[in-house]
Amino acid sequence: MTISYHELAEISKQKAREILRKVLHKNEGNVSKTASILGIARKTVRRARDGTLEDYSRRPKNMPRKIEQHFEDLIVVEGRITGYGAQRLTGFLFQKYRYELSMYTVKKVLRRNAVAKKKVRTKGGSRRHLYDYEHMEPFREFQLDTKHILDKRALPSAVYEHILKHKLPKYEWNIVDVGTRARFTAYSHSLSSVYGFSFVTMVLLWLRGHNVRGEISIRVDNGAEFCGGSEQKLEEWNSLLGLLGAELKPIPPGAKHLQAIVENSHRKDDESFLAIHPVRCKDTPAFLHKAQRWQDTWNTARPSYGIAMHGRTPLKKLRDVKAMISDHIVTFPVLLMEDVVKSIGPAVKWFETYLGIQFLRLGGTYVYAGYLLPI
Repeated sequence: MTISYHELAEISKQKAREILRKVLHKNEGNVSKTASILGIARKTVRRARDGTLEDYSRRPKNMPRKIEQHFEDLIVVEGRITGYGAQRLTGFLFQKYRYELSMYTVKKVLRRNAVAKKKVRTKGGSRRHLYDYEHMEPFREFQLDTKHILDKRALPSAVYEHILKHKLPKYEWNIVDVGTRARFTAYSHSLSSVYGFSFVTMVLLWLRGHNVRGEISIRVDNGAEFCGGSEQKLEEWNSLLGLLGAELKPIPPGAKHLQAIVENSHRKDDESFLAIHPVRCKDTPAFLHKAQRWQDTWNTARPSYGIAMHGRTPLKKLRDVKAMISDHIVTFPVLLMEDVVKSIGPAVKWFETYLGIQFLRLGGTYVYAGYLLPI
């Protein structure tokens, strides 16, 4: 059984050209005779005789639309360090270097240089979303959690010691809207369920005062600063919060993945705020001022690349949804819970003093904040 030159070339072009050169040598360099024997064109013979055994590169000599090499090198380096995909990396490069690059250009560079996106998958390899993000209304689903700021694994030692020395707040209270990723934050020097209930109530009053209607669901863990796993306490809290059209929904023990959005925001706090700014604050008011600026940046200027966000800020997402909710809702005041409770009392007293049952029945689930708390 014989094999033709073309069939051999499909297996190995290098081997086919080596054989062609041997046939050409036996025929004393006669190109026409060699081409006739192998059943190929004379140009193919000359190519094997004068060129290399390997194929020439098909890369164009001139690529006027190709990205400059230093930009490509930067994309490759940052892509390998961060593990971001094309969309998120494009926003990251703009934030860090102020380079406006096309997401599709970044995507091609990552693919050309075999830079893989870091992925986290479930044990079975599937990916399941916690919510129907694309069709979710803003300010209907929330995740609530506290963060212990004094974490030696997350903070530089100098920052850790500075917080202790100047007695800055040790705890951060966060509630994040799943639909827009907007955050509402407060701080405290200690953890207490009094602060927990007051913080939740304060946020709900703020939401209702900015025309948020409908039922509100708040996912929360079983920390002692909330209901601590007590069914009786959860029932008491929900009976009061139900007057504001809200309900706390504790997650099962050990199911922290159900709090993924608020937990991810804590990591961003460590990287962009807590590891940098506390050392510039000598007292709690200065710290709260910095915290307010960080929350405002998060809600109005920092793009999010979570599911269904597409690089938009929480404020931009809210505007795109075209809900009848004031933009001012994202300017929630960052307060110290000790000051709140000291000045206007715990939230239970607010219900007794300001939220009479008769008034709530008349107002339904929509309560004007201006009629309630003189904050």
